[in-house]
Amino acid sequence: MKTQIRLAEAGDVPALRKLIEASVRGLQSRDYSALQLEKALQTVYGVDTQLISDRTYFAAEEVDDLVGPSRAPLLVGCGGWSRRKTLYGGDQFAAREDSLLDPSTDAAKIRAFFVHPAWARRGIGTMILDACEAAAQAAGFRQLEMGATLTGVPFYRTKGYAELEAVEAPLGEGLTLPIVRMGKRVGEL
Repeated sequence: MKTQIRLAEAGDVPALRKLIEASVRGLQSRDYSALQLEKALQTVYGVDTQLISDRTYFAAEEVDDLVGPSRAPLLVGCGGWSRRKTLYGGDQFAAREDSLLDPSTDAAKIRAFFVHPAWARRGIGTMILDACEAAAQAAGFRQLEMGATLTGVPFYRTKGYAELEAVEAPLGEGLTLPIVRMGKRVGEL
Protein backbone atom coordinates (compact mmCIF):
# COMPACT_ATOMS: atom_id res chain seq x y z
CA MET A 1 0.00 0.00 0.00
CA LYS A 2 1.12 3.54 -0.64
CA THR A 3 -0.34 6.99 -0.05
CA GLN A 4 -0.84 9.39 -2.92
CA ILE A 5 -2.12 12.95 -3.03
CA ARG A 6 -4.54 14.16 -5.70
CA LEU A 7 -7.01 16.98 -6.17
CA ALA A 8 -10.34 16.24 -4.51
CA GLU A 9 -13.38 15.95 -6.77
CA ALA A 10 -17.09 16.55 -6.22
CA GLY A 11 -17.66 12.79 -6.14
CA ASP A 12 -15.40 12.58 -3.05
CA VAL A 13 -17.78 14.63 -0.88
CA PRO A 14 -19.55 11.69 0.86
CA ALA A 15 -16.22 10.01 1.70
CA LEU A 16 -14.74 13.35 2.81
CA ARG A 17 -17.66 13.88 5.21
CA LYS A 18 -17.04 10.49 6.82
CA LEU A 19 -13.29 11.15 6.99
CA ILE A 20 -13.81 14.55 8.64
CA GLU A 21 -16.18 13.12 11.26
CA ALA A 22 -13.79 10.26 12.08
CA SER A 23 -10.84 12.64 12.31
CA VAL A 24 -12.61 15.14 14.56
CA ARG A 25 -14.02 12.52 16.93
CA GLY A 26 -10.87 10.41 16.97
CA LEU A 27 -8.11 13.01 17.21
CA GLN A 28 -9.52 16.13 18.86
CA SER A 29 -11.17 14.66 21.98
CA ARG A 30 -8.20 15.53 24.22
CA ASP A 31 -8.47 19.23 23.35
CA TYR A 32 -12.22 19.78 23.13
CA SER A 33 -15.31 18.48 24.92
CA ALA A 34 -17.64 16.00 23.22
CA LEU A 35 -20.29 18.74 23.03
CA GLN A 36 -17.87 21.18 21.37
CA LEU A 37 -16.91 18.56 18.79
CA GLU A 38 -20.51 17.64 17.95
CA LYS A 39 -21.52 21.30 17.66
CA ALA A 40 -18.41 22.02 15.56
CA LEU A 41 -19.36 19.19 13.19
CA GLN A 42 -22.79 20.80 12.79
CA THR A 43 -21.69 24.42 12.40
CA VAL A 44 -17.99 24.76 11.52
CA TYR A 45 -16.24 21.58 10.39
CA GLY A 46 -17.22 20.00 7.13
CA VAL A 47 -16.53 19.84 3.44
CA ASP A 48 -15.96 23.18 1.74
CA THR A 49 -17.09 22.57 -1.82
CA GLN A 50 -15.71 25.97 -2.87
CA LEU A 51 -12.21 24.58 -2.30
CA ILE A 52 -13.04 21.58 -4.48
CA SER A 53 -14.47 23.85 -7.20
CA ASP A 54 -11.39 26.09 -7.00
CA ARG A 55 -9.19 22.99 -7.38
CA THR A 56 -7.28 23.83 -4.22
CA TYR A 57 -8.37 20.87 -2.05
CA PHE A 58 -6.34 17.69 -1.87
CA ALA A 59 -7.31 14.14 -0.96
CA ALA A 60 -4.80 11.60 0.34
CA GLU A 61 -5.64 8.04 -0.55
CA GLU A 62 -4.18 4.66 0.20
CA VAL A 63 -3.81 2.69 -3.01
CA ASP A 64 -2.77 -0.86 -3.76
CA ASP A 65 0.65 -0.84 -5.36
CA LEU A 66 0.56 -4.53 -6.21
CA VAL A 67 0.00 -5.91 -9.69
CA GLY A 68 -3.27 -7.80 -10.05
CA PRO A 69 -6.70 -7.35 -8.50
CA SER A 70 -6.79 -4.41 -6.14
CA ARG A 71 -9.31 -2.70 -3.93
CA ALA A 72 -10.61 0.81 -4.49
CA PRO A 73 -8.48 3.64 -3.06
CA LEU A 74 -9.38 4.65 0.50
CA LEU A 75 -9.42 8.34 1.50
CA VAL A 76 -7.27 8.76 4.60
CA GLY A 77 -6.62 12.51 4.68
CA CYS A 78 -7.60 15.82 3.16
CA GLY A 79 -6.63 19.46 3.26
CA GLY A 80 -6.33 22.47 1.07
CA TRP A 81 -5.43 26.07 0.55
CA SER A 82 -7.54 28.99 -0.58
CA ARG A 83 -7.23 32.26 -2.39
CA ARG A 84 -10.43 33.39 -0.61
CA LYS A 85 -10.85 35.32 2.66
CA THR A 86 -12.55 32.57 4.67
CA LEU A 87 -10.09 31.39 7.35
CA TYR A 88 -11.95 28.22 8.35
CA GLY A 89 -15.29 26.45 8.09
CA GLY A 90 -17.15 24.16 5.72
CA ASP A 91 -20.18 24.88 3.55
CA GLN A 92 -22.47 25.14 6.60
CA PHE A 93 -20.34 27.82 8.33
CA ALA A 94 -22.33 31.06 8.34
CA ALA A 95 -19.38 33.48 8.59
CA ARG A 96 -17.84 32.68 5.20
CA GLU A 97 -16.12 35.38 3.14
CA ASP A 98 -15.59 34.07 -0.37
CA SER A 99 -14.10 37.22 -1.93
CA LEU A 100 -10.70 36.74 -3.54
CA LEU A 101 -7.39 37.63 -1.91
CA ASP A 102 -4.55 39.60 -3.51
CA PRO A 103 -1.39 37.42 -3.55
CA SER A 104 0.84 40.51 -3.38
CA THR A 105 -0.60 41.68 -0.06
CA ASP A 106 -2.75 38.91 1.45
CA ALA A 107 -1.98 35.52 2.94
CA ALA A 108 -3.37 32.40 1.28
CA LYS A 109 -5.44 30.36 3.70
CA ILE A 110 -4.41 26.81 4.65
CA ARG A 111 -7.75 25.09 5.20
CA ALA A 112 -9.68 22.04 6.33
CA PHE A 113 -6.96 19.53 7.23
CA PHE A 114 -8.19 16.18 8.51
CA VAL A 115 -6.46 12.80 8.78
CA HIS A 116 -8.22 9.56 9.69
CA PRO A 117 -7.11 8.48 13.19
CA ALA A 118 -5.93 5.07 11.91
CA TRP A 119 -3.50 6.85 9.54
CA ALA A 120 -2.38 9.66 11.89
CA ARG A 121 1.32 10.36 12.37
CA ARG A 122 2.37 8.68 9.13
CA GLY A 123 3.34 11.83 7.23
CA ILE A 124 0.01 12.31 5.46
CA GLY A 125 -0.56 15.81 6.90
CA THR A 126 2.96 16.78 5.82
CA MET A 127 2.38 15.50 2.28
CA ILE A 128 -0.84 17.52 1.97
CA LEU A 129 0.68 20.63 3.57
CA ASP A 130 3.67 20.47 1.21
CA ALA A 131 1.30 20.25 -1.79
CA CYS A 132 -0.74 23.20 -0.49
CA GLU A 133 2.27 25.39 0.19
CA ALA A 134 3.76 24.67 -3.25
CA ALA A 135 0.45 25.41 -5.01
CA ALA A 136 -0.10 28.65 -3.08
CA GLN A 137 3.46 29.78 -3.87
CA ALA A 138 2.94 28.94 -7.55
CA ALA A 139 -0.16 31.16 -7.46
CA GLY A 140 2.00 34.05 -6.23
CA PHE A 141 1.34 33.97 -2.48
CA ARG A 142 4.28 34.65 -0.16
CA GLN A 143 2.33 34.48 3.09
CA LEU A 144 0.16 31.69 4.48
CA GLU A 145 -2.21 31.62 7.43
CA MET A 146 -4.72 29.28 9.00
CA GLY A 147 -7.15 28.79 11.83
CA ALA A 148 -5.54 25.79 13.54
CA THR A 149 -7.32 23.59 16.02
CA LEU A 150 -5.64 23.19 19.39
CA THR A 151 -4.86 19.64 18.26
CA GLY A 152 -3.11 20.90 15.13
CA VAL A 153 -1.01 23.69 16.68
CA PRO A 154 2.02 21.48 17.56
CA PHE A 155 2.10 20.02 14.02
CA TYR A 156 1.94 23.43 12.33
CA ARG A 157 4.54 24.84 14.73
CA THR A 158 6.99 22.14 13.56
CA LYS A 159 6.29 23.22 9.97
CA GLY A 160 7.36 26.81 10.64
CA TYR A 161 4.01 28.43 11.46
CA ALA A 162 3.86 30.92 14.32
CA GLU A 163 0.88 31.67 16.53
CA LEU A 164 -0.64 35.05 15.68
CA GLU A 165 -3.77 35.20 17.87
CA ALA A 166 -6.32 33.13 19.73
CA VAL A 167 -9.76 33.01 18.10
CA GLU A 168 -13.10 31.67 19.33
CA ALA A 169 -15.22 30.10 16.58
CA PRO A 170 -18.90 30.46 17.50
CA LEU A 171 -20.79 27.17 17.82
CA GLY A 172 -24.17 28.50 19.00
CA GLU A 173 -25.90 28.20 22.36
CA GLY A 174 -23.06 30.18 23.97
CA LEU A 175 -20.42 27.60 23.04
CA THR A 176 -17.20 28.41 21.19
CA LEU A 177 -14.36 26.41 19.71
CA PRO A 178 -10.93 27.83 20.60
CA ILE A 179 -8.62 27.89 17.60
CA VAL A 180 -5.32 29.63 16.88
CA ARG A 181 -4.64 31.82 13.87
CA MET A 182 -1.14 30.90 12.69
CA GLY A 183 1.01 32.27 9.88
CA LYS A 184 4.15 31.72 7.88
CA ARG A 185 6.13 33.52 5.16
CA VAL A 186 7.24 31.44 2.18
CA GLY A 187 9.39 31.89 -0.92
CA GLU A 188 11.15 35.03 -2.06
CA LEU A 189 9.87 38.36 -0.74
